[in-house]
Amino acid sequence: MSDGRAICLHFQSTYEMLDFVQVACDGLGRLAGLDEDSLHWLSVAVRESVINAIKHGNGDDEGKRVHVEFTPLPTEPSGLAIRVRDEGPGFDPEGLPDPLAPENVLKPSGRGIFIIRSFMDEMDLRRAPEGGMEMVMVKRAGAEADSQPPAPAGA
Repeated sequence: MSDGRAICLHFQSTYEMLDFVQVACDGLGRLAGLDEDSLHWLSVAVRESVINAIKHGNGDDEGKRVHVEFTPLPTEPSGLAIRVRDEGPGFDPEGLPDPLAPENVLKPSGRGIFIIRSFMDEMDLRRAPEGGMEMVMVKRAGAEADSQPPAPAGA
């Protein structure tokens, strides 16, 4: 994914790093040509993915690191690819419960990956070659889906 133009952040699993990641994300998203709506959805998705890496992937273990890589898309339309990797034990993404299933609707967690998939143009969740889990997301400038959040269930 990296062609030498990537910006890589490697940091301790602490929530204090979220604002720093968000500033980097916003700036790089602007450089990639994303409009304000796209920047908003990108920011929500990246923030959620980093929270998941800290909380679920690394188990709030400050001795483990989170790795975030931002890479501009080499083709038109312009945009940004983001890779977020944790150093945790990993899991089977197919085993994630459906957050829209009646038994899960009132649960306080479990919607992060659903939200990320909804806000990004592409998203893949898999075991990383280096260990842990990685989420690779893509947001393109000018994509039609950028301007609207997903419709609420039942709408």
